Amino acid sequence: MKLFALLISISFSAIAHAYGIGLSSFPLPAETKLISAEFTGITSVGGGIGLQTRYTQKINEKNTIDVGLGMAGGERSGRLFAGYDIELYPDYQTQPRVSIKTYLENSKEFSSRKNIIGVAPSISKGFTFWGKEAFPYFSLPYGISLDGGNKTYNSVLSANFGISGVLPVDIGPEDKQLTANAEAIIGLKDSFSGLFFGVAYPIE
Repeated sequence: MKLFALLISISFSAIAHAYGIGLSSFPLPAETKLISAEFTGITSVGGGIGLQTRYTQKINEKNTIDVGLGMAGGERSGRLFAGYDIELYPDYQTQPRVSIKTYLENSKEFSSRKNIIGVAPSISKGFTFWGKEAFPYFSLPYGISLDGGNKTYNSVLSANFGISGVLPVDIGPEDKQLTANAEAIIGLKDSFSGLFFGVAYPIE
């Protein structure tokens, strides 16, 4: 727990880097609140490795919010983000979960400050792997990026592939389980590619 707290404090000490879908598609109980510590690695030009922290809250059965910030090396050194995920169809029998996530980002990339607003349609489905349930997901974040320096804008698009699940680690009461996710981001248009891995702990 000391290491986890250290990661959180380091992440909050700088501006953010590397966004991702996070735990938006994971079937959390209503009113759940999580704090995540995430390792990030940007593989595109100007990328680098770093840490990120994310607060996720399941407001009710169909709505989830998250906000985050972090730090990293490279030319993509600053990013703040917030998202709101709305479930359209639940994960039920053979039907996958379908949702739309709206998001806002403020980022510093190659000495330029950018504001991005976008939507991320997502699909996920629970499967059992070696006796444990996990939830692979796929999302296509699409946004409009406004460059504050030269007052121009362009569209950005990426493909995000990930998986989330509860870690088989005993940390106390049954409702205090660690949730992990791993995600790969593939930049398709004016975006970056990267990998990250996160571990989340419930705070209530």
